[in-house]
Amino acid sequence: MYMWAPSLSAAWRRFLSVIVGRAGVEITVMEENDPTPLDELWQRADMGCMFMCGYPWAMRRDRPRLLAAPVPSPPRYGDRPVYVTDFIVRADSAYTRLEDTFGRTIAYSIEHSHSGYNAPRYHLLAYRTPERQTFYRSVIGPFVRQRPVIEAVIDGRADVAAVDGYGLDLLRRHAPEIGDRVRVIETTVPAPSAPLVASPGTPPDACERLTAALLQAHTMPELKSTLDDVLISRFVRVTPSDFDVFLERERAAEAAGYPKLA
Repeated sequence: MYMWAPSLSAAWRRFLSVIVGRAGVEITVMEENDPTPLDELWQRADMGCMFMCGYPWAMRRDRPRLLAAPVPSPPRYGDRPVYVTDFIVRADSAYTRLEDTFGRTIAYSIEHSHSGYNAPRYHLLAYRTPERQTFYRSVIGPFVRQRPVIEAVIDGRADVAAVDGYGLDLLRRHAPEIGDRVRVIETTVPAPSAPLVASPGTPPDACERLTAALLQAHTMPELKSTLDDVLISRFVRVTPSDFDVFLERERAAEAAGYPKLA
């Protein structure tokens, strides 16, 4: 989910290898270039320790088992297990405010992404008026993953897009030649971080061992530099109710008559 650059993929592989080894659970770390769409990965019956966006998790009836959620290390997250969505434009564009992009083209990843769709839809409610019920001349997507959304902004196919702010922070650290080509013009309210999950049928004892290892990750000397690389200070336990906010924001947009990003 956050393998947006080769050095970042390598850092996640190091991290997962240590966690799986500490937990004593037999898990195969997937190749970072696996092209399978995320929604298909999240349907697998053999997920052992995988990031999953909290919005599709909350929508599922057969919800994967929650292991733990990351606390991102950048100051803007306030030492909490949250992330934000950033509205981005090209770094050299003339746009300075979100309102400047109204009437233009917005790109999105996929409708069941919170950062790529649910969050911007909810955020835009504050700009709706009786005279302005929609905002963009055209909406392009789905691009499925968020790195292609960023590229659509960079190459001019889209004027603006909403992307995972934590993912953008990671991209700027690991691929500044890409990350620095976009600029943030507005940021949404925080939402719960994407948790690490296991498939619903995963044995509870294996899940608890993985959770224990994740909660101890920040105390492991061998992971100190890796956690720095992935911009995580520690992991914390989470509960199903922590993710109710995703559905609340979905319902707010629908109740306001704005079910689709437009």
